[in-house]
Amino acid sequence: MAGALDSIQVPDIDTNPGPETLPKALLYATSAGIGGTGLDNTALQATGAAHRRGILGRALCFDVSQSEVPRDRIRSLAWHPVRALSFLESQRYYGAKKRYADWVGSRELATGSYDCFHGWSEDCLRTLFVAKQKGIPTLLDIPTWHRNKGKTKPFETKSEREARAATGLRARLAALPASRQRTLLEYDLADVILVQSERAAESFLDVGTSPEKVFYVARGVDPELYKPTTPPDHFRLLFVGALIKRKGVHHILQAWNKLNLSNAELVLVGSVHDEIKDALRDWKTDSVTLAGFSNNVREEYMRASAFVFPSECEGSAKVCYEAAACSLPQINTREAGDVVVDGYNGLVVPPNHPKALADAIRTLYDHPEKLGAMGSAGRERILERFTWEHHHTRLIHAYAYAMTRASPQVKATP
Repeated sequence: MAGALDSIQVPDIDTNPGPETLPKALLYATSAGIGGTGLDNTALQATGAAHRRGILGRALCFDVSQSEVPRDRIRSLAWHPVRALSFLESQRYYGAKKRYADWVGSRELATGSYDCFHGWSEDCLRTLFVAKQKGIPTLLDIPTWHRNKGKTKPFETKSEREARAATGLRARLAALPASRQRTLLEYDLADVILVQSERAAESFLDVGTSPEKVFYVARGVDPELYKPTTPPDHFRLLFVGALIKRKGVHHILQAWNKLNLSNAELVLVGSVHDEIKDALRDWKTDSVTLAGFSNNVREEYMRASAFVFPSECEGSAKVCYEAAACSLPQINTREAGDVVVDGYNGLVVPPNHPKALADAIRTLYDHPEKLGAMGSAGRERILERFTWEHHHTRLIHAYAYAMTRASPQVKATP
């Protein structure tokens, strides 16, 4: 759906809502941590922004690794009773953690101490029911896309139907991960759905979600932490992320193998998953470096010529923000987020299209004069639209918007 950002709620990042429009006591809840990397850092950015505006009532999380938000505003669930189930496979264990976080959140919200709730998809069905009962406005954060990826699907999956037919302990364990039903119910109950990119917004609009309900809150990056440096003396193409098929790593390897470029290197930073081992066996060459997981990805950006991330599904990949801040031209997909504008600060290719990917790599390799200009344009785009300060402003606008959309109190039970 073209022009999704023209339909949904997109805040003006050059303005700030007045205090009279904002909640007085926000409850923020996540089954992740606050402080760290990935979603933990996103949670820190949200709670930090709310605290600075004086609207954070309390944040619930499973771990704390920060000093910005006062600890009396955070309730850590690190010593939760679900730890006793840590022997379960990861999907079921994390499902149990999410259920526990939701239970705690619902009880916290039921105290009547809060006037707005911000939760995460698959974490907060029970809490959303309580909010609906009390007429408290709610925001639901979506880390990727709509659960059905913009397609019309049955209300439950085959595995969920089979789990429903199970009995005893097997049925209880099977019910721990968030089902499609629970996730879709969360979408219905939330007053505002927060999306990170235009493509994510499309996945909701394509299944009939009201544009008035969808709010754009692209993520950000710290441009003082991620900076450009002197480019290498050879073409060094970088990928950062889990080495899995969803992120297009097998297509990168196939394209690189067929190009057979001279004086060029492909660097893959991230953990190797089993599903990609066949592609490594079939297409890895001496010019491919497996760097493994890195705690200092910033140095990898600084040693690269260009960045590649041909994902088929993301919310808005943080690595694309980081690479752009480091002035790296990029090759990615619309599905990876909104950082790259085709032909301006990189090249946008269709997902799952090795030939288009190979053509794009060849273009950057054959035209080194484009690398500097595209890289500079990418950093400028970050500075203008995608710092963490821009994300904070978008989020504060979202809270103000949510306060106008609270539903009347209703009688409902989870």
